[in-house]
Amino acid sequence: MFVSERAPPMKLKDGSKTNLRTSSRDNSKDSQKRETVAGDRRLGDFLCFAIYSANLAYGRAYKQGLDELGLTYPQWIAIVAMWEKDEQTVGELGDTMFLESNTLTPILKKLEAMGYLRRQRDPADERQVRVSLTDAGRRLRDRGMQMKLVKSSGLKADEFARLQKSVVTLRDNLIKATAEG
Repeated sequence: MFVSERAPPMKLKDGSKTNLRTSSRDNSKDSQKRETVAGDRRLGDFLCFAIYSANLAYGRAYKQGLDELGLTYPQWIAIVAMWEKDEQTVGELGDTMFLESNTLTPILKKLEAMGYLRRQRDPADERQVRVSLTDAGRRLRDRGMQMKLVKSSGLKADEFARLQKSVVTLRDNLIKATAEG
């Protein structure tokens, strides 16, 4: 459940850095043995924290580009998901984004108010709300695709692709495991 290497220091909002790495005095054999004891793991040893903090770092990396578009990260993800499949139900979009409708609906209302999408009841089933992009929502693609963060990751293109596939596999396995049990 934990990684064997220490995570690099993270910069906090106040400009200071956390020290998730071991200090030079902690590099002893005794310290390395302690790492394997369940109750003695440090935050930087947990894969879940590495993924969580990487997600936060991605949000910060996207911030400037999203600010220029006037969007939040969840709004951006909704727009990207709709570029892949326009004219879908809120439920379908929620499944794609791993969000419940009570979380997704305020995002969609805001995007609608901004003129990027339309929400309307499905004439075939009034219980369903369908969402579709407006022309302005489709045009966001050209402006938004300028945010290329592969280079910022410091990974080569093939490493980036492998990591993305590994994270998707991890996510899918965790979803499967929690659904079973």
